[in-house]
Amino acid sequence: MLQRTPEPDLMNGAEQALAYARSDFSEPHNAFVAHFQRLFPDFAGGHVLDLGCGPADIGIRLCEALPAVALTGVDGAAAMLELGREAIERHGLAQRMVLEQRYLPDATLPQAAYDAAISNSLLHHLNDPGVLWQTLRHGAKAGAPVLVMDLMRPVTLAQAEHLKQCYAADAPPVLQRDFYHSLLAAYRPDEIRDQLAAAGLSRWRVGAVSDRHFIVWGNC
Repeated sequence: MLQRTPEPDLMNGAEQALAYARSDFSEPHNAFVAHFQRLFPDFAGGHVLDLGCGPADIGIRLCEALPAVALTGVDGAAAMLELGREAIERHGLAQRMVLEQRYLPDATLPQAAYDAAISNSLLHHLNDPGVLWQTLRHGAKAGAPVLVMDLMRPVTLAQAEHLKQCYAADAPPVLQRDFYHSLLAAYRPDEIRDQLAAAGLSRWRVGAVSDRHFIVWGNC
């Protein structure tokens, strides 16, 4: 089994942030929104917390799919947030979306304030994964739906290289490198289940949804 190789917590380089914001992530990001709507069909609107929001692409897609949603996005990378705010303005969502620079864990994040919580591709950046699960429990209201999606670590280096060629061959070199390193830094589903058990969240479910992604879902 391929051992995890950690990578930096933040994607804060200007070149890196711009390449990420300009890339087409419509397939996984649309899938994220579709998973949320499928798993939580009764959630019509409310205040959503997005941890590790990056340039806000998923938040924008979720707000466009659910007109009664307002969203607070949190990220530690100033370059990502700047690009996210520009995208929010372009989509006319400034009245419904706000982005905040925060570093997790953050005790000043409002407690039990959010009607739902989401996170995409943050977990693999965290060497202490408990930070994500604790922050979700801290910020979300009791019973709030939670959806997390992230990359799934391949079994071998050869598989990681194959995934890079399949999904990032046409991407800028900085994104090819980041995608490969992110695969190596990702967690496996069995590791996620252990993390959830340690956080008192064993009732949440874990499942693979592609050859490179898993999701975690449940209610706080």
